[in-house]
Amino acid sequence: MKTINKEFDAVQFMRQQRDKLSEKLSKMTKAEIIAYFKQVGNKTTIKPCA
Repeated sequence: MKTINKEFDAVQFMRQQRDKLSEKLSKMTKAEIIAYFKQVGNKTTIKPCA
């Protein structure tokens, strides 16, 4: 079997982002979390295309 060298590991990246977000949210109250996602939702420019 041939080994593939990856320049970008999507699984590793996703795990890092999840851990980073979990750490940030663990220090917030429920109201702060809701406000955070409302704020972040408005800044996101990537839209899904169907």
